[in-house]
Formats: sequence, structure tokens, C-alpha cells
Amino acid sequence: MNRTPVFRRLTINDVDEILHVEYASFTSPWNRDAFVRELTMNPYAIYIGGELDKKIVAYGGMWIVIDEAHITNIAVLPEYRGLKIGEQLMMKMMETMIVKGVKKATLEVRVSNIVAQNMYRKFGFKNGGIRKSYYTDNYEDALVMWVNLK
Repeated sequence: MNRTPVFRRLTINDVDEILHVEYASFTSPWNRDAFVRELTMNPYAIYIGGELDKKIVAYGGMWIVIDEAHITNIAVLPEYRGLKIGEQLMMKMMETMIVKGVKKATLEVRVSNIVAQNMYRKFGFKNGGIRKSYYTDNYEDALVMWVNLK
């Protein structure tokens, strides 16, 4: 079985599979309408999926506005974690940002999500601040992280 995902830009036709990854990954998942809006109405949104075993096993979303990117989501199905798919997805997202002329990127991550923070640090992200009570499910703080790309 091939363990190297194929990455591609996601479309409205991928919403069901995106939702499968989303609901398996997050305690406060985005709903269908949010993804439909992102994929059809948000001119700044780019979503990239990783396919393995003929299904989307990971996806990442970002908004690119002029020369800055905001990473909105990165998720990998639980049964595919530990295979470096998140890192490969992040690499593809960073490559997309560079092609689009992005100079700085930011994201929020739960203060308790050390695994994700460590991955982001591999890509040069640094701590930028705390958003108090950012997550609505348990009011956990978010760590804001930034990276300069150019």
C-alpha cells in the first residue's frame, strides 16, 4: 500500500470527505455550510487535501490576503496520524504560499496541542502571543504563531 499522499486543491465536490476528516479531528468542528462558503464564496481561501488509499485523509485550509496567509485548519484522520502526512501537507501549503507571494503566515493552535506546535516550529513558526479563551468548546487559550517566508 502506498504511504505517499497525493496532494491537490480541494473543491466543493470534496465537502463530504473534508467533513469526515474535520469531525474525526476536532471537538468544535466546522459545519457543512462553513466549508461550502469557503470553497465557493471566499476568494481568499485555498484548501489542499491529501489523498491516500483513494480517500482524503488530510486537509489544510488557508486564506491568502495580499502577502499574508492565515492558516485556518490542518487535520489528519486519526488512523493516518504518525505517518508524517501533516508535515507533507504543511510543506505543500507553504509551497503554495511562496508561489502566491506570501511574506508572512500565521495560525492559532491550542496551547495544549504540543504535537502540532512542534510541527509548526519545524517550518519556522515562532510564538507570537496568546488569544485568551479562543476555543469555544472549553475556552482553552490559543497560541498565535507566525513565520516570515521572505
